[in-house]
Amino acid sequence: MARTKGGLTVTNPTNPTPDHDSTAPATREHGAAPALTDRFENPGLPPHVPRRADDDPKAARRAEMQVVGLFTISALASIAFVVAYFAIDPDLKGYLLGIGEVNLYHVALGVTMGLSLLCIGLGAIHWAKTLMPDEEVVEERHPQASDDDDRLAVGRQLSHGWRSSQLNRRAAILGSAGGALGLFALPLVLPVVAGLGPRPGRGLYTTNWEEGTRLMIDPSGAAIRAADVTQGSVFHVMPDGWVGHAAVEEHGAEEAMLAKAKDQVILVRLDPEIIQSQKQRDWGYEGIVAYSKVCTHVGCPVALYEQQTHHLLCPCHQSTFDMTDDCKVIFGPAKRPLPQLPITVDGEGYIVAAGAFREPIGPSFWERNRPGLLGVDET
Repeated sequence: MARTKGGLTVTNPTNPTPDHDSTAPATREHGAAPALTDRFENPGLPPHVPRRADDDPKAARRAEMQVVGLFTISALASIAFVVAYFAIDPDLKGYLLGIGEVNLYHVALGVTMGLSLLCIGLGAIHWAKTLMPDEEVVEERHPQASDDDDRLAVGRQLSHGWRSSQLNRRAAILGSAGGALGLFALPLVLPVVAGLGPRPGRGLYTTNWEEGTRLMIDPSGAAIRAADVTQGSVFHVMPDGWVGHAAVEEHGAEEAMLAKAKDQVILVRLDPEIIQSQKQRDWGYEGIVAYSKVCTHVGCPVALYEQQTHHLLCPCHQSTFDMTDDCKVIFGPAKRPLPQLPITVDGEGYIVAAGAFREPIGPSFWERNRPGLLGVDET
C-alpha cells in the first residue's frame, strides 16, 4: 500500500507486495534479522487538520480575493514594464538612497519585471496553501498494466481533482492567473523584439564615398598615388575629410564615429593575372582594388590580409573572403561578398572613388534588395 501527500507517493510498510508464496508458513532462521514489520509499528496517517478556508466560506472567499489581487498586481506590473520601456529615456539618471547614482530606466524595468514575477509566485503559493486540496490520500498498489476500469477510475480522479481545485467555481482566480501569466510574457518578449532596433532603411546604403573623393590613409590622412601602391601592399583608407581629429572638429564626434564605422575601406594591389572577376577588374585600377572593411556577417572590421593566399580574414568570427574572386565568402558565417568600391585616378595620379558603393555595406538585412533604396545606378 502507498500513501500520497502533496504529490509524493510512499510505500506503506504494513502491506508490502509479497515476493513469495503467501500460503507458505512464515519462518525465521536462527539469528536472522527480524522482519521490517516486526521492528516498526505502522504510525498510520496523521489526523487531518482543516484550514480556515475549508470550514469558513468567508475565509475561502477572502483567500480567493487575495490570490486575485496578487495576480492583478502582476498584470499591472507587466503593463507598467511596457509603458516604462517606451516612455522613459534610456539615459535618464537619478539617485537612490544607499545606492547612489543609477540609471532610472534600468531600475524601472527591473522593479516592474521583478514585481510581476514575484506576485505570480506569491499568488500561486497562497492559492495552493489556502484553497487547493490538502487531504492525505492512501492509494493501494495495483498492477502496472491498466485495464478499462483503472482508466475510468483515473478519469474520475482527475475530474474530482478539477472540481476540488474549485477552478470551475472560482472563475476569478482562473481568469486573473491566466491574465497575469499571459501579460508576464510581454517583459520577456518585448526587449527581444523591440531591442532589434529601428529598421535600417537607407542607413546602410549611404556612405561618404562619392565620385571624385580621394582615398586617404587612416589615420595619417595622406593621399595615395597609384604609382606608390606596390603589389601585395595594403592600405586602410577613409574618404577625404573624414580622417582623424580633423573629422571630429569639422563634423562632430558622433558623425565622425559613424563615418568610421561605415566608410572604412581596405585597398590592395593584386597581380591582374590572378583576378578572376571582370567586374573586379573594371572597378579597380591596374590591379588595385578597394573593398569595404565592414564584414557582411555582423559588421566587424575585416582587417587581416594574407598576402600569400590573397584572403581577407575577419578576426571576430573567422569569415574569410577571396580577394582574387571579388571577395566572395570561402569560409565562415558571412553570407555575401564584401562590397567593392569603384576607384580610378585623378589628373594628379591620386586614387579617387569612381562613385559610391553600388550595394549596402555591412551585415545582410531584410531590406537590402528592395528597389529604389540605393539611390545610385545599380547596374
